[in-house]
Amino acid sequence: MQSVAFVAPMLPGKTEIERQAMASCAHGEQQAAFEASRTRHGISREAVFIQQTPGGDVAVVYLEADDLQAAFNGLGSSEEPFDVWFRGHVLDVHGMDLAQGFPPPEQTVDFRR
Repeated sequence: MQSVAFVAPMLPGKTEIERQAMASCAHGEQQAAFEASRTRHGISREAVFIQQTPGGDVAVVYLEADDLQAAFNGLGSSEEPFDVWFRGHVLDVHGMDLAQGFPPPEQTVDFRR
């Protein structure tokens, strides 16, 4: 199992849009499509937190998958309606184009006991 955490800064004025979209994915009208997407791409866990910072709000994202690169590639290229919507949402709220790829963050510490 692979895991990754990263932040995705939100563009000004987009926090409420993010909050509503994630609520729809977690327990609203997008829930079934969201869960199907994550299953299709091999994502076994996803958690998203909104964090306020002096530089603006960010989404803190944690993902687990057997193959993270394959999951990101799938999210970036899938033509399934939910995945197309999700890419558009990420572009609108975060200014990140998942179709152009996603460079993973550099992990510098992984302490486990």
